[in-house]
Amino acid sequence: MELLEIYQFGSPLLKRKTQRVGELPDHFPEFLERMYAAMYGDDGIGLSANQVGVDQHFFIADFSLHEKDMSREVFINPEILESTGIDTLEEGCLSVPEIHEKVTRAYRVKVRYENLKREVIEKEFEGFPARVIQHEIDHLNGVLFVERISPLKRSFIDSKLKKIAEKGITQTEPVTI
Repeated sequence: MELLEIYQFGSPLLKRKTQRVGELPDHFPEFLERMYAAMYGDDGIGLSANQVGVDQHFFIADFSLHEKDMSREVFINPEILESTGIDTLEEGCLSVPEIHEKVTRAYRVKVRYENLKREVIEKEFEGFPARVIQHEIDHLNGVLFVERISPLKRSFIDSKLKKIAEKGITQTEPVTI
């Protein structure tokens, strides 16, 4: 199986809001396995479609890596319906390697999404899974976690971000799945 390349900070595809998912190709489950392989290869917990160059509104997450009673999930066309509480924790990102900063997010979210069978699900998540969901939905909306930190903290990492952008993928057109 050919590994997918993870697009890095500086790629224009990471700054665009993704398109809602319509019809899925027959090989979509195989593509998801390639996404999981890329995510695991970089020690990730979640990965959005645009991080691998696909302009579609979906992401994957494997909550079992952090929460033993949870599992892998696919979130197609996700949207946050409600959010409550405040939680500040350190975050990292596969598209922004070697940078970790504290980000404030909601502690609990209610999300509407479609699963792989295209069933519409409304579900509440809290704590770490809620953080992962917010992080990945941000990706799908063209927002990176480094945009959620203070301008002062951002100024401290600007030179690192420029180096990441210089090494990253410069492709501007999305790939097809």
